[in-house]
Amino acid sequence: MTGAGAEDDIPLSERKTVTDFCYLLDKSKQLFNGLRDLPQYGHKQWQSYFGRTFDVYTKLWKFQQQHRQVLDNRYGLKRWQIGEVASKIGQLYYHYYLRTSETSYLNEAFSFYSAIRQRSYYYQVNKEDRPELVVKKLRYYARYIVVCLLLNKMDLVKVLVKELSDEIEDYTQRFNTEDQLEWNLVLQEVAAFVEADPVMVLNDDNAVVITSNRLQEGGVPQLEQGMVVGQLTLSDALVIGNCNNQVKFSELTVDMFRMLQALEREPVNLATQMTKPGTLEPSEKPAKRENPHKYLLYKPTFSQLYSFLSASFKELPANSVLLVYLSATGVFPTGRTDYEGPYDFGGVLTNTNRDVINGETVQKRNQAQKEMHCLHPGDLFPFTRKPLFIIVDSSNSSAYKNFSNLFGQPLVCLLSPTVYPKSMQDQSQRGSLFTLFLYSPLMAFLSVCGLSSMRQGLWEKAQELLQRVYRDIGQMITRSHTIDQAFLQFYGDEFLRLLLIRFVFCSATLRLHKLFRESRSFPESYPQLPKQDTVESSPLQKHVLELATMLDVQNLFYDNTLSLDDY
Repeated sequence: MTGAGAEDDIPLSERKTVTDFCYLLDKSKQLFNGLRDLPQYGHKQWQSYFGRTFDVYTKLWKFQQQHRQVLDNRYGLKRWQIGEVASKIGQLYYHYYLRTSETSYLNEAFSFYSAIRQRSYYYQVNKEDRPELVVKKLRYYARYIVVCLLLNKMDLVKVLVKELSDEIEDYTQRFNTEDQLEWNLVLQEVAAFVEADPVMVLNDDNAVVITSNRLQEGGVPQLEQGMVVGQLTLSDALVIGNCNNQVKFSELTVDMFRMLQALEREPVNLATQMTKPGTLEPSEKPAKRENPHKYLLYKPTFSQLYSFLSASFKELPANSVLLVYLSATGVFPTGRTDYEGPYDFGGVLTNTNRDVINGETVQKRNQAQKEMHCLHPGDLFPFTRKPLFIIVDSSNSSAYKNFSNLFGQPLVCLLSPTVYPKSMQDQSQRGSLFTLFLYSPLMAFLSVCGLSSMRQGLWEKAQELLQRVYRDIGQMITRSHTIDQAFLQFYGDEFLRLLLIRFVFCSATLRLHKLFRESRSFPESYPQLPKQDTVESSPLQKHVLELATMLDVQNLFYDNTLSLDDY
């Protein structure tokens, strides 16, 4: 029988099923490929296109479920092709999370990626002599690992890394490919990323307990009666990572990874949203989470950074705040001019091909000229026309204390230490201590005390103490008569409130720590905080020593609270 004759034997309804499937498959690929042409910034332009793409993939997914037998028999549908559709839906949810900062979309991405592995959709790929199919499988693993990292599923990450390692080994043995080094680098990067946290929390069975550092219900001191604070809301955030030699994975440095979680609420549990347990249906509208919208920029050029800044500034709603987080290598000026303005102190590095010496960039130009590939404090001045909250974690963060509030809008800069004790400098590859304090103050406290593990019971007890400390710091900030009003304007927003409180706790801790003796080793801020009311207040110093005593590391701190009555 000829091929044409065989085709004539196919019932019309089944032929239509195959035709409809091919149409949906082609349409879905076309829409998916078009996503990369969408503008990267701006909130509105992409939404309708994403919606159409979701619609087509939802139809495609349901269609292949309803007509699986016909597609198996008449189209020759393979399991890896189903896996590809599921993987694309997972990618859509992940990119929707990146665009919206709604953490519940991460759970949706996880459910599809998880199903691919549980149902072994890619299992047969290794038996086919097609290296491009194996690469699809490897890329799926890498994407799945990123989502698991963002959901803090570290146990699963370790399992996936082992599976990916085996897959890469099999791939490189079977096919003589040029990308072996590339894939081995992926493995090294994710392994270093998983090991970046300096402290392990252990339960009674010596198993590692995973702790979440996203904003949780009851995790922020509540506003108390009589507190006069602003009504501003953190709406947009730029999270920028441009540190040389810092551990990274998938265009996320450790510092970026930590800061993005500090700006998110804990994701809702997918199980509470699913109507039919065990089903895998693309969900159009996960529960709304009120997170600030974020742009994650890994090693941006000045042009890219300024474009994203301008887009965020333009679309910032009324009574909203723009946050700019800079984790970047310092750029220092050479020579001094008579007039010291906002372009005379250097700043932080923006991306370009240039020489980097000992982690710091050195100019090779006329001393009267300013560094071009650098974000100077003056570059941010135009954006102070709206409420602006800046965090700079850099060896030249002090350049940003020479700020000017030209337009009278709320403006705060939180600035990292520029010098760390020698014993702690080796840790910088695994993320900055300053950002660690803003992400997980207890983990940072343990790290500066040289503790690398802690029992779960003691960890929870210390966290309870910290909750009391946070409440007291909040009262110090809101009751101070000399504090700059900008701090109070931002204090009304939960995310910014927690960052301010953690900043004060970090400053107080380092000021009492015996290894931190230089003033350059202490965080600073613009405007300056009233030290006696906050970072050097006696009640807060007592709290720091109370925590140190609980952890049996009080010998590492100066006790400035001792009086004659104590002897």
